[in-house]
Amino acid sequence: MPVASTGTEPAVPPQVLDTLSDSNSSTTANDLDLIFLKGIIDSPVEPESLEETRLEAVRDNNVELVEEILRELSPFTHQSNSAAELTRILNEPHFQSLLETHDSVASQVCDTPPPSPCAYMELPVSNQPVPPDAVRMVGIRKVAGEHLGVTFRVEAGELVIARILHGGMIDQQGLLHAGDIIKEVNGKEVGEDPRVLQEMLQDASGSVVLKILPSYQEGHAPGQVFVKCHYDYDPANDNLIPCKEAGLKFYTGDILQIVNQDDLNWWQARRCVEGGSAGLIPSQLLEEKRKAFVKRDVELAPAGNLCTGVAGKNKKKKMMYLTTKNAEFDRHELLIYEEVAKVPPFRRKTLVLIGALGVGRRSLKNKLLLSDPQHYGTTIPHTSRKPKSGEREDQMYAFTSRSKMEADIKNGRYLEHGEYDGNLYGTKMDSIHEVVEAGRICVLDANPQALKVLRTSEFLPYVVFIEAPDFEVLKAMNQSAIETGVVTKQLTDSELKRTVDESTRIQTAYGHYFDLTIINDNLDESYRNLKAALEKVSATQQWVPVTWVF
Repeated sequence: MPVASTGTEPAVPPQVLDTLSDSNSSTTANDLDLIFLKGIIDSPVEPESLEETRLEAVRDNNVELVEEILRELSPFTHQSNSAAELTRILNEPHFQSLLETHDSVASQVCDTPPPSPCAYMELPVSNQPVPPDAVRMVGIRKVAGEHLGVTFRVEAGELVIARILHGGMIDQQGLLHAGDIIKEVNGKEVGEDPRVLQEMLQDASGSVVLKILPSYQEGHAPGQVFVKCHYDYDPANDNLIPCKEAGLKFYTGDILQIVNQDDLNWWQARRCVEGGSAGLIPSQLLEEKRKAFVKRDVELAPAGNLCTGVAGKNKKKKMMYLTTKNAEFDRHELLIYEEVAKVPPFRRKTLVLIGALGVGRRSLKNKLLLSDPQHYGTTIPHTSRKPKSGEREDQMYAFTSRSKMEADIKNGRYLEHGEYDGNLYGTKMDSIHEVVEAGRICVLDANPQALKVLRTSEFLPYVVFIEAPDFEVLKAMNQSAIETGVVTKQLTDSELKRTVDESTRIQTAYGHYFDLTIINDNLDESYRNLKAALEKVSATQQWVPVTWVF
Protein backbone atom coordinates (compact mmCIF):
# COMPACT_ATOMS: atom_id res chain seq x y z
CA MET A 1 0.00 0.00 0.00
CA PRO A 2 1.48 3.35 -0.99
CA VAL A 3 2.53 5.74 1.74
CA ALA A 4 2.01 9.46 1.26
CA SER A 5 5.02 11.63 2.06
CA THR A 6 4.81 15.02 3.72
CA GLY A 7 6.86 18.03 2.85
CA THR A 8 9.37 17.21 5.56
CA GLU A 9 9.63 13.48 4.88
CA PRO A 10 11.65 11.90 2.14
CA ALA A 11 9.58 9.88 -0.34
CA VAL A 12 10.00 6.17 0.39
CA PRO A 13 9.42 3.79 -2.51
CA PRO A 14 6.26 1.67 -1.87
CA GLN A 15 8.16 -1.44 -2.91
CA VAL A 16 10.44 -1.07 0.13
CA LEU A 17 7.54 -1.02 2.57
CA ASP A 18 5.82 -3.89 0.81
CA THR A 19 9.00 -5.91 0.99
CA LEU A 20 9.31 -5.26 4.70
CA SER A 21 5.66 -6.22 5.26
CA ASP A 22 6.09 -9.50 3.37
CA SER A 23 9.32 -10.43 5.16
CA ASN A 24 7.72 -12.12 8.14
CA SER A 25 8.72 -15.52 6.83
CA SER A 26 12.25 -14.47 5.94
CA THR A 27 15.01 -16.47 7.49
CA THR A 28 17.69 -13.95 6.62
CA ALA A 29 16.66 -11.21 9.01
CA ASN A 30 15.71 -11.05 12.65
CA ASP A 31 12.11 -10.03 13.38
CA LEU A 32 13.16 -7.28 15.77
CA ASP A 33 15.56 -5.81 13.24
CA LEU A 34 12.84 -5.67 10.58
CA ILE A 35 10.38 -4.02 12.94
CA PHE A 36 13.03 -1.43 13.94
CA LEU A 37 13.89 -0.65 10.31
CA LYS A 38 10.26 -0.35 9.32
CA GLY A 39 9.64 2.03 12.22
CA ILE A 40 12.44 4.32 11.07
CA ILE A 41 11.12 4.49 7.52
CA ASP A 42 7.53 5.06 8.67
CA SER A 43 8.57 7.89 11.05
CA PRO A 44 11.66 9.63 9.68
CA VAL A 45 13.48 11.97 12.09
CA GLU A 46 12.94 15.62 11.32
CA PRO A 47 16.14 17.63 10.88
CA GLU A 48 17.11 19.75 13.88
CA SER A 49 16.35 23.40 13.68
CA LEU A 50 19.41 25.59 13.15
CA GLU A 51 17.83 28.39 15.15
CA GLU A 52 19.26 28.83 18.61
CA THR A 53 16.74 27.94 21.32
CA ARG A 54 16.46 30.46 24.12
CA LEU A 55 16.44 28.67 27.47
CA GLU A 56 14.17 30.05 30.15
CA ALA A 57 13.66 29.05 33.77
CA VAL A 58 10.33 27.44 34.64
CA ARG A 59 10.02 29.60 37.77
CA ASP A 60 12.18 31.88 39.89
CA ASN A 61 10.57 31.36 43.33
CA ASN A 62 11.65 27.83 44.20
CA VAL A 63 12.65 28.85 47.72
CA GLU A 64 9.05 29.81 48.45
CA LEU A 65 7.85 26.59 46.87
CA VAL A 66 10.09 24.48 49.11
CA GLU A 67 8.95 26.40 52.21
CA GLU A 68 5.36 25.62 51.28
CA ILE A 69 6.20 21.93 50.80
CA LEU A 70 7.91 21.82 54.20
CA ARG A 71 4.85 23.29 55.88
CA GLU A 72 2.62 20.64 54.30
CA LEU A 73 5.04 17.84 55.26
CA SER A 74 5.34 18.98 58.87
CA PRO A 75 2.32 16.97 60.22
CA PHE A 76 3.62 13.75 58.65
CA THR A 77 7.29 13.75 59.68
CA HIS A 78 6.56 11.73 62.85
CA GLN A 79 4.32 9.25 61.03
CA SER A 80 6.34 8.54 57.88
CA ASN A 81 10.07 7.92 57.54
CA SER A 82 9.92 9.04 53.88
CA ALA A 83 8.39 12.40 54.90
CA ALA A 84 11.05 12.85 57.57
CA GLU A 85 13.87 12.05 55.15
CA LEU A 86 12.48 14.43 52.51
CA THR A 87 12.19 17.19 55.13
CA ARG A 88 15.82 16.65 56.14
CA ILE A 89 17.02 16.84 52.50
CA LEU A 90 15.06 20.00 51.75
CA ASN A 91 16.51 21.68 54.86
CA GLU A 92 20.15 20.90 53.95
CA PRO A 93 22.22 24.14 53.64
CA HIS A 94 23.70 23.04 50.31
CA PHE A 95 20.25 22.39 48.85
CA GLN A 96 18.97 25.73 50.12
CA SER A 97 22.01 27.51 48.59
CA LEU A 98 21.39 25.78 45.27
CA LEU A 99 17.77 26.97 45.21
CA GLU A 100 18.76 30.54 46.13
CA THR A 101 21.38 30.61 43.36
CA HIS A 102 18.91 29.22 40.84
CA ASP A 103 16.27 31.82 41.74
CA SER A 104 18.86 34.62 41.59
CA VAL A 105 19.98 33.65 38.08
CA ALA A 106 16.45 32.94 36.87
CA SER A 107 15.25 36.39 37.96
CA GLN A 108 17.93 38.20 35.97
CA VAL A 109 17.15 39.64 32.57
CA CYS A 110 20.16 38.97 30.34
CA ASP A 111 20.90 40.66 27.05
CA THR A 112 20.77 38.61 23.92
CA PRO A 113 24.30 37.41 23.16
CA PRO A 114 26.03 39.03 20.17
CA PRO A 115 25.55 37.27 16.86
CA SER A 116 28.03 34.55 16.07
CA PRO A 117 31.07 35.71 14.12
CA CYS A 118 30.12 33.07 11.56
CA ALA A 119 27.21 35.31 10.53
CA TYR A 120 29.75 37.68 9.01
CA MET A 121 31.52 34.93 7.10
CA GLU A 122 32.09 35.71 3.47
CA LEU A 123 33.72 33.71 0.76
CA PRO A 124 37.32 34.94 0.34
CA VAL A 125 37.81 36.93 -2.80
CA SER A 126 41.26 36.13 -4.10
CA ASN A 127 42.90 35.02 -7.30
CA GLN A 128 44.71 32.29 -5.37
CA PRO A 129 42.81 29.40 -3.82
CA VAL A 130 42.47 29.69 -0.03
CA PRO A 131 42.02 26.58 2.10
CA PRO A 132 38.49 26.45 3.53
CA ASP A 133 39.80 26.49 7.12
CA ALA A 134 42.29 29.33 6.56
CA VAL A 135 39.94 32.24 7.27
CA ARG A 136 38.72 32.65 10.83
CA MET A 137 36.30 35.08 12.41
CA VAL A 138 37.27 36.12 15.95
CA GLY A 139 34.84 38.01 18.15
CA ILE A 140 35.96 40.14 21.10
CA ARG A 141 34.21 42.60 23.38
CA LYS A 142 35.91 45.80 24.52
CA VAL A 143 35.34 49.26 25.91
CA ALA A 144 36.15 52.29 23.77
CA GLY A 145 39.66 53.57 24.54
CA GLU A 146 40.78 50.30 26.10
CA HIS A 147 44.10 49.06 24.75
CA LEU A 148 43.98 45.51 23.41
CA GLY A 149 47.62 44.74 24.16
CA VAL A 150 48.64 44.01 20.57
CA THR A 151 50.88 45.69 17.98
CA PHE A 152 51.08 45.27 14.21
CA ARG A 153 53.60 45.36 11.38
CA VAL A 154 53.37 45.43 7.60
CA GLU A 155 54.60 42.28 5.91
CA ALA A 156 54.21 41.63 2.17
CA GLY A 157 51.44 44.21 1.98
CA GLU A 158 49.48 42.61 4.83
CA LEU A 159 48.88 43.80 8.38
CA VAL A 160 50.35 41.16 10.67
CA ILE A 161 50.19 40.88 14.47
CA ALA A 162 53.76 41.66 15.53
CA ARG A 163 53.42 40.88 19.22
CA ILE A 164 50.78 40.20 21.85
CA LEU A 165 51.50 41.75 25.23
CA HIS A 166 51.47 39.31 28.10
CA GLY A 167 48.52 39.79 30.44
CA GLY A 168 46.60 42.05 28.02
CA MET A 169 43.05 41.49 26.82
CA ILE A 170 44.05 39.59 23.67
CA ASP A 171 46.53 37.44 25.58
CA GLN A 172 43.93 36.51 28.19
CA GLN A 173 41.39 35.51 25.54
CA GLY A 174 43.93 33.41 23.63
CA LEU A 175 42.10 33.81 20.32
CA LEU A 176 44.84 35.62 18.40
CA HIS A 177 48.51 34.78 17.98
CA ALA A 178 51.62 36.56 16.75
CA GLY A 179 51.81 36.20 12.98
CA ASP A 180 48.05 36.26 12.36
CA ILE A 181 47.05 38.44 9.38
CA ILE A 182 44.23 40.92 10.01
CA LYS A 183 41.93 41.23 6.98
CA GLU A 184 38.84 43.04 8.28
CA VAL A 185 37.45 44.72 11.39
CA ASN A 186 33.66 44.61 11.67
CA GLY A 187 33.40 43.94 7.94
CA LYS A 188 35.71 46.82 6.93
CA GLU A 189 39.01 46.17 5.20
CA VAL A 190 41.98 47.34 7.26
CA GLY A 191 44.33 48.51 4.50
CA GLU A 192 48.10 48.61 5.01
CA ASP A 193 48.62 51.28 7.68
CA PRO A 194 49.15 49.91 11.22
CA ARG A 195 48.29 53.29 12.76
CA VAL A 196 44.88 53.33 11.08
CA LEU A 197 44.19 49.83 12.39
CA GLN A 198 45.31 50.79 15.90
CA GLU A 199 42.99 53.81 15.87
CA MET A 200 40.14 51.71 14.49
CA LEU A 201 40.51 49.17 17.30
CA GLN A 202 41.08 51.85 19.93
CA ASP A 203 37.82 53.60 19.09
CA ALA A 204 35.76 50.41 18.69
CA SER A 205 33.47 49.34 21.50
CA GLY A 206 31.09 46.50 22.24
CA SER A 207 31.35 43.51 19.94
CA VAL A 208 34.35 43.63 17.57
CA VAL A 209 34.68 40.96 14.89
CA LEU A 210 38.08 40.40 13.27
CA LYS A 211 38.57 38.49 10.06
CA ILE A 212 42.00 36.86 10.17
CA LEU A 213 44.29 34.43 8.42
CA PRO A 214 45.72 32.47 11.37
CA SER A 215 49.40 31.66 11.70
CA TYR A 216 48.78 28.68 14.01
CA GLN A 217 51.62 29.77 16.29
CA GLU A 218 51.32 28.81 19.93
CA GLY A 219 52.19 31.36 22.59
CA HIS A 220 55.09 30.92 24.98
CA ALA A 221 54.86 30.74 28.76
CA PRO A 222 56.20 33.87 30.49
CA GLY A 223 59.86 33.64 31.38
CA GLN A 224 61.33 33.88 34.84
CA VAL A 225 63.90 36.57 34.01
CA PHE A 226 64.02 39.57 36.35
CA VAL A 227 66.08 42.69 35.73
CA LYS A 228 66.98 45.84 37.65
CA CYS A 229 66.73 48.96 35.50
CA HIS A 230 69.68 51.33 35.42
CA TYR A 231 68.03 54.19 33.54
CA ASP A 232 64.70 56.04 33.33
CA TYR A 233 62.35 55.35 30.43
CA ASP A 234 59.15 57.06 29.26
CA PRO A 235 57.53 55.62 26.10
CA ALA A 236 55.78 58.94 25.49
CA ASN A 237 59.18 60.43 24.59
CA ASP A 238 60.33 57.49 22.46
CA ASN A 239 59.99 57.98 18.71
CA LEU A 240 61.07 54.43 17.90
CA ILE A 241 58.46 52.49 19.87
CA PRO A 242 55.86 50.82 17.61
CA CYS A 243 52.97 51.86 19.86
CA LYS A 244 53.39 54.46 22.62
CA GLU A 245 50.24 53.26 24.42
CA ALA A 246 51.77 49.77 24.70
CA GLY A 247 54.99 51.04 26.31
CA LEU A 248 55.90 50.54 29.96
CA LYS A 249 57.27 53.50 31.90
CA PHE A 250 59.91 52.79 34.54
CA TYR A 251 62.59 54.45 36.64
CA THR A 252 66.12 53.63 37.74
CA GLY A 253 66.07 50.89 40.34
CA ASP A 254 62.73 49.37 39.30
CA ILE A 255 62.56 45.56 39.14
CA LEU A 256 60.87 44.18 36.00
CA GLN A 257 59.96 40.67 34.91
CA ILE A 258 60.86 40.03 31.26
CA VAL A 259 58.07 37.85 29.86
CA ASN A 260 59.05 37.83 26.18
CA GLN A 261 62.33 38.45 24.34
CA ASP A 262 61.39 37.17 20.89
CA ASP A 263 61.63 40.62 19.32
CA LEU A 264 65.20 41.77 18.76
CA ASN A 265 64.46 45.41 19.64
CA TRP A 266 61.45 45.35 21.95
CA TRP A 267 60.98 43.19 25.02
CA GLN A 268 57.75 42.62 26.93
CA ALA A 269 58.00 43.27 30.66
CA ARG A 270 55.84 43.93 33.70
CA ARG A 271 56.51 45.37 37.12
CA CYS A 272 57.13 42.87 39.90
CA VAL A 273 55.61 44.98 42.65
CA GLU A 274 52.44 46.17 40.92
CA GLY A 275 51.96 43.20 38.58
CA GLY A 276 49.37 43.70 35.84
CA SER A 277 49.73 43.29 32.11
CA ALA A 278 53.02 43.58 30.27
CA GLY A 279 54.26 46.52 28.22
CA LEU A 280 56.99 47.18 25.68
CA ILE A 281 60.48 48.26 26.77
CA PRO A 282 63.63 48.73 24.67
CA SER A 283 65.78 45.63 24.47
CA GLN A 284 69.36 45.63 25.75
CA LEU A 285 70.62 45.72 22.17
CA LEU A 286 68.42 48.64 21.08
CA GLU A 287 69.22 50.79 24.11
CA GLU A 288 72.95 50.08 23.81
CA LYS A 289 72.85 51.26 20.19
CA ARG A 290 71.05 54.46 21.17
CA LYS A 291 73.31 55.27 24.10
CA ALA A 292 76.43 54.47 22.08
CA PHE A 293 75.70 57.55 19.96
CA VAL A 294 75.26 59.82 22.98
CA LYS A 295 78.47 61.35 24.32
CA ARG A 296 78.95 60.68 27.99
CA ASP A 297 79.23 63.82 30.10
CA VAL A 298 81.08 62.06 32.91
CA GLU A 299 84.79 62.70 33.23
CA LEU A 300 86.24 61.01 36.28
CA ALA A 301 88.88 62.83 38.22
CA PRO A 302 91.97 60.85 39.29
CA ALA A 303 91.24 58.56 42.21
CA GLY A 304 91.74 59.85 45.71
CA ASN A 305 94.82 58.91 47.70
CA LEU A 306 94.94 55.50 49.25
CA CYS A 307 96.68 56.85 52.32
CA THR A 308 95.59 59.66 54.61
CA GLY A 309 97.56 62.80 55.17
CA VAL A 310 99.33 62.85 51.81
CA ALA A 311 97.41 65.67 50.19
CA GLY A 312 99.72 68.28 48.74
CA LYS A 313 102.60 65.79 48.34
CA ASN A 314 101.58 64.32 45.02
CA LYS A 315 105.00 65.00 43.56
CA LYS A 316 106.36 62.26 45.85
CA LYS A 317 103.57 59.83 44.96
CA LYS A 318 104.04 57.37 42.11
CA MET A 319 101.19 54.99 41.30
CA MET A 320 102.56 51.66 40.13
CA TYR A 321 99.17 50.06 39.58
CA LEU A 322 95.66 50.70 40.85
CA THR A 323 92.13 49.62 40.05
CA THR A 324 91.52 53.22 38.97
CA LYS A 325 93.28 52.37 35.73
CA ASN A 326 89.88 51.02 34.71
CA ALA A 327 88.36 54.49 34.95
CA GLU A 328 88.72 55.04 31.20
CA PHE A 329 86.67 51.93 30.57
CA ASP A 330 84.13 52.88 33.24
CA ARG A 331 83.31 56.07 31.38
CA HIS A 332 82.20 54.06 28.36
CA GLU A 333 80.45 51.25 30.21
CA LEU A 334 76.76 51.05 29.24
CA LEU A 335 74.57 49.79 32.07
CA ILE A 336 71.03 49.15 30.82
CA TYR A 337 69.56 46.17 32.67
CA GLU A 338 71.06 43.89 35.30
CA GLU A 339 69.63 40.42 35.80
CA VAL A 340 68.68 39.88 39.43
CA ALA A 341 67.15 37.21 41.66
CA LYS A 342 65.07 37.45 44.83
CA VAL A 343 66.62 35.71 47.83
CA PRO A 344 65.66 35.28 51.51
CA PRO A 345 67.13 37.63 54.15
CA PHE A 346 70.86 37.26 54.78
CA ARG A 347 73.71 39.31 56.25
CA ARG A 348 76.18 40.89 53.85
CA LYS A 349 79.86 40.06 54.23
CA THR A 350 81.21 43.55 53.55
CA LEU A 351 80.05 47.15 53.94
CA VAL A 352 81.62 49.40 51.29
CA LEU A 353 81.54 53.17 51.81
CA ILE A 354 81.98 55.16 48.59
CA GLY A 355 82.32 58.93 48.30
CA ALA A 356 84.45 61.86 47.30
CA LEU A 357 87.40 63.00 49.40
CA GLY A 358 86.17 65.14 52.30
CA VAL A 359 82.55 63.91 52.60
CA GLY A 360 83.18 62.11 55.92
CA ARG A 361 83.56 58.48 54.86
CA ARG A 362 86.29 57.78 57.38
CA SER A 363 84.42 59.52 60.22
CA LEU A 364 81.35 57.39 59.58
CA LYS A 365 83.47 54.25 59.33
CA ASN A 366 85.27 54.93 62.62
CA LYS A 367 82.00 55.70 64.45
CA LEU A 368 80.55 52.39 63.26
CA LEU A 369 83.65 50.41 64.32
CA LEU A 370 83.86 52.02 67.76
CA SER A 371 80.14 51.72 68.53
CA ASP A 372 79.76 48.04 67.62
CA PRO A 373 83.13 46.20 67.44
CA GLN A 374 81.39 42.85 67.95
CA HIS A 375 79.66 43.03 64.56
CA TYR A 376 81.94 45.29 62.51
CA GLY A 377 85.63 45.14 61.72
CA THR A 378 88.05 46.44 59.12
CA THR A 379 91.28 45.52 57.40
CA ILE A 380 94.85 46.47 58.30
CA PRO A 381 96.70 48.00 55.32
CA HIS A 382 99.91 46.31 54.14
CA THR A 383 103.06 48.32 53.42
CA SER A 384 106.61 47.65 52.26
CA ARG A 385 108.18 50.39 54.42
CA LYS A 386 110.11 49.67 57.57
CA PRO A 387 108.37 50.08 60.94
CA LYS A 388 108.97 53.40 62.68
CA SER A 389 110.07 53.64 66.25
CA GLY A 390 107.27 52.48 68.53
CA GLU A 391 105.19 50.94 65.75
CA ARG A 392 103.99 47.40 66.29
CA GLU A 393 103.05 44.77 63.71
CA ASP A 394 99.34 44.65 62.81
CA GLN A 395 98.49 47.72 64.87
CA MET A 396 98.34 50.39 62.15
CA TYR A 397 100.05 48.50 59.33
CA ALA A 398 101.05 44.97 58.40
CA PHE A 399 104.72 45.18 57.34
CA THR A 400 106.15 43.07 54.53
CA SER A 401 108.98 43.20 52.00
CA ARG A 402 108.70 45.02 48.71
CA SER A 403 109.52 41.90 46.68
CA LYS A 404 106.81 39.92 48.48
CA MET A 405 104.28 42.69 47.99
CA GLU A 406 105.08 43.07 44.28
CA ALA A 407 104.68 39.31 43.78
CA ASP A 408 101.27 39.35 45.51
CA ILE A 409 100.19 42.36 43.43
CA LYS A 410 101.15 40.53 40.26
CA ASN A 411 99.09 37.51 41.38
CA GLY A 412 96.01 39.68 42.04
CA ARG A 413 95.99 39.36 45.81
CA TYR A 414 95.42 43.08 46.46
CA LEU A 415 92.12 44.92 46.13
CA GLU A 416 93.87 48.27 45.58
CA HIS A 417 97.41 49.47 46.02
CA GLY A 418 99.75 52.36 45.31
CA GLU A 419 103.18 53.81 45.99
CA TYR A 420 103.99 56.78 48.20
CA ASP A 421 107.47 58.13 48.93
CA GLY A 422 109.11 55.00 47.56
CA ASN A 423 106.97 52.57 49.62
CA LEU A 424 104.05 50.39 48.57
CA TYR A 425 100.70 50.48 50.39
CA GLY A 426 97.61 48.38 49.73
CA THR A 427 94.56 46.42 50.93
CA LYS A 428 95.03 42.68 50.69
CA MET A 429 92.14 40.36 49.77
CA ASP A 430 93.03 37.88 52.52
CA SER A 431 92.64 40.57 55.16
CA ILE A 432 89.00 41.03 54.10
CA HIS A 433 88.34 37.29 54.37
CA GLU A 434 89.92 37.21 57.86
CA VAL A 435 87.41 39.76 59.17
CA VAL A 436 84.48 37.92 57.57
CA GLU A 437 85.62 34.53 58.90
CA ALA A 438 85.76 36.05 62.38
CA GLY A 439 81.97 36.58 62.11
CA ARG A 440 82.03 40.34 61.53
CA ILE A 441 81.05 42.57 58.63
CA CYS A 442 84.16 44.04 57.03
CA VAL A 443 83.85 47.83 56.61
CA LEU A 444 85.80 49.28 53.67
CA ASP A 445 86.17 52.84 52.41
CA ALA A 446 87.41 51.95 48.96
CA ASN A 447 87.74 53.73 45.66
CA PRO A 448 84.65 53.33 43.45
CA GLN A 449 86.61 51.39 40.81
CA ALA A 450 87.18 48.63 43.37
CA LEU A 451 83.45 47.83 43.23
CA LYS A 452 84.05 45.77 40.10
CA VAL A 453 86.12 43.40 42.22
CA LEU A 454 84.03 43.57 45.38
CA ARG A 455 80.54 43.23 43.91
CA THR A 456 80.62 39.44 43.66
CA SER A 457 79.37 36.44 45.62
CA GLU A 458 82.83 36.23 47.21
CA PHE A 459 82.35 39.48 49.14
CA LEU A 460 78.53 40.04 49.07
CA PRO A 461 78.86 43.81 49.63
CA TYR A 462 76.32 46.35 50.79
CA VAL A 463 77.40 49.49 48.95
CA VAL A 464 76.66 52.87 50.53
CA PHE A 465 77.34 56.13 48.72
CA ILE A 466 78.17 59.08 50.97
CA GLU A 467 76.92 62.01 48.94
CA ALA A 468 78.34 65.47 49.48
CA PRO A 469 75.82 68.08 50.68
CA ASP A 470 75.34 71.37 48.90
CA PHE A 471 78.30 73.75 48.71
CA GLU A 472 77.04 76.11 51.44
CA VAL A 473 76.24 73.24 53.81
CA LEU A 474 79.66 71.67 53.23
CA LYS A 475 81.33 75.00 53.90
CA ALA A 476 79.42 75.45 57.17
CA MET A 477 80.31 71.90 58.23
CA ASN A 478 84.02 72.57 57.65
CA GLN A 479 83.84 75.76 59.71
CA SER A 480 82.04 73.96 62.55
CA ALA A 481 84.65 71.16 62.54
CA ILE A 482 87.44 73.75 62.87
CA GLU A 483 85.69 75.47 65.79
CA THR A 484 85.23 72.16 67.65
CA GLY A 485 88.82 71.11 66.99
CA VAL A 486 87.95 68.06 64.90
CA VAL A 487 90.01 69.39 61.99
CA THR A 488 92.57 72.14 61.73
CA LYS A 489 92.60 72.99 58.04
CA GLN A 490 90.28 75.58 56.53
CA LEU A 491 89.21 74.33 53.10
CA THR A 492 89.11 76.87 50.29
CA ASP A 493 86.03 77.43 48.16
CA SER A 494 87.72 75.73 45.21
CA GLU A 495 88.48 72.65 47.33
CA LEU A 496 84.90 72.49 48.56
CA LYS A 497 83.54 72.89 45.04
CA ARG A 498 85.89 70.15 43.86
CA THR A 499 84.41 67.82 46.49
CA VAL A 500 80.83 68.57 45.39
CA ASP A 501 81.68 68.11 41.70
CA GLU A 502 83.57 64.88 42.32
CA SER A 503 80.66 63.53 44.35
CA THR A 504 78.31 64.21 41.42
CA ARG A 505 80.65 62.50 38.95
CA ILE A 506 80.99 59.39 41.14
CA GLN A 507 77.23 59.11 41.54
CA THR A 508 76.67 59.41 37.79
CA ALA A 509 79.33 56.89 36.83
CA TYR A 510 78.82 54.29 39.59
CA GLY A 511 75.26 54.88 40.82
CA HIS A 512 74.11 51.50 39.48
CA TYR A 513 76.29 49.81 42.12
CA PHE A 514 74.83 51.67 45.12
CA ASP A 515 72.38 50.02 47.53
CA LEU A 516 71.94 53.15 49.66
CA THR A 517 72.72 56.86 49.33
CA ILE A 518 73.25 59.05 52.41
CA ILE A 519 73.82 62.80 52.42
CA ASN A 520 76.30 63.27 55.25
CA ASP A 521 75.24 66.68 56.55
CA ASN A 522 74.97 65.34 60.11
CA LEU A 523 77.23 62.52 61.31
CA ASP A 524 74.91 61.21 64.04
CA GLU A 525 71.89 61.16 61.75
CA SER A 526 73.89 59.51 58.95
CA TYR A 527 75.05 56.85 61.43
CA ARG A 528 71.48 56.11 62.53
CA ASN A 529 70.28 55.86 58.91
CA LEU A 530 73.11 53.49 58.05
CA LYS A 531 72.44 51.23 61.05
CA ALA A 532 68.71 51.10 60.29
CA ALA A 533 69.39 50.19 56.65
CA LEU A 534 71.79 47.37 57.64
CA GLU A 535 69.26 45.93 60.08
CA LYS A 536 66.48 46.07 57.47
CA VAL A 537 68.50 44.38 54.73
CA SER A 538 69.31 41.52 57.11
CA ALA A 539 65.63 40.92 57.87
CA THR A 540 63.89 41.26 54.49
CA GLN A 541 64.01 39.54 51.11
CA GLN A 542 66.54 41.08 48.74
CA TRP A 543 67.04 41.48 45.00
CA VAL A 544 70.68 40.65 44.29
CA PRO A 545 72.70 40.11 41.08
CA VAL A 546 71.85 36.72 39.64
CA THR A 547 75.58 35.87 39.59
CA TRP A 548 75.49 35.81 43.40
CA VAL A 549 73.01 32.93 43.28
CA PHE A 550 73.89 30.89 40.19
